[in-house]
Amino acid sequence: MQKIAVIGTTTWGITLAILLANKGSEVRLWARTQKEANKIRKKGSNPARLPDVVLPEQIVITSKMGEALDDVSAVILAVPSATMRQNISQVASHLSKSTIVISAAKGLEIGSNKRMSQVIAEEIDPRFESNICVLSGPNLAREIINNHPAAAVAAAEDRETAKKAQRLLTCPNFCVFTNSDIIGVELGGSLKNIIALGAGIADGLGYGDNAKAAFVTRGLTEITALGMALGANPLTFSGLAGLGDVIATCASPLSRNHYVGTELAKGRPLAEILESMTEVAEGVNTTLVATNLAEQLGLEMPITEKIHQVLYEDADPHQAAVELMGGNARHELSGRRWRLFSLFRRRKKTSST
Repeated sequence: MQKIAVIGTTTWGITLAILLANKGSEVRLWARTQKEANKIRKKGSNPARLPDVVLPEQIVITSKMGEALDDVSAVILAVPSATMRQNISQVASHLSKSTIVISAAKGLEIGSNKRMSQVIAEEIDPRFESNICVLSGPNLAREIINNHPAAAVAAAEDRETAKKAQRLLTCPNFCVFTNSDIIGVELGGSLKNIIALGAGIADGLGYGDNAKAAFVTRGLTEITALGMALGANPLTFSGLAGLGDVIATCASPLSRNHYVGTELAKGRPLAEILESMTEVAEGVNTTLVATNLAEQLGLEMPITEKIHQVLYEDADPHQAAVELMGGNARHELSGRRWRLFSLFRRRKKTSST
């Protein structure tokens, strides 16, 4: 029986713990404090996040990192991006050469502008970097807990590491594909949250499906451009970690980022919305990081810029939406330093030789 550690009692962390336990793995679920561990142990669930979900008996709840990581074959970090560095620094001393380290977070680190795999790599023994893997895709936790079919992507620079994660996580209703483009998979999972904020605003304003479809499509093109500038394969953004995640997050009322956008459209202050939530809407911080990256790269990202104005500059959501939908028309693949046309230029040159 495989022993797996799940770091974080987030909704996604609990969901993955249940999935693995039902598959037959011995799961250690790490809670931040003894008080939290006792509460979950007593209630059989996380009453703040999933009060109606009972944890399988195979899941051991602990607040001791050493106990959680003792002799495990994999550790899954299902924590907010803002606390990833803090958590992996506690995990690092317990890792071995054979331990797979899987990031299940969908965000970017404020300040460093780094992806979660980069944060992890900075905190662990360099010998173990090939064991880093990321998990992303259209994964609404509530649907997976209810045993609805879903798919995800496990991405790693080391192909064997991705395959190990795939074997670990795949079960009848949760199909995990592999990918070697860790940059694209992480960026897709993170940046789509910005688009989900905008989609929520569009829904909150009652703009209808035509407007939202246009907005979401333009948003996907925009994050593909940023992904290419950072070294990602553009095709990744047409896959599960890109288009797939965008569809789920922008369309579902289960999406936290969509919820934030909808509430902003109602006129609620951002601070009030976030205070009322039990979990993190990663798109709020990711918007800051993406804006910084766009400025550094001289890259045009009009949707991200407008969402930033709404979140941090008190811009009116309705006016921002009007400006986006009524923007200057041009070729849909054009944008300052987007480089998307280079794909077609290379293809044309190759076909003519």
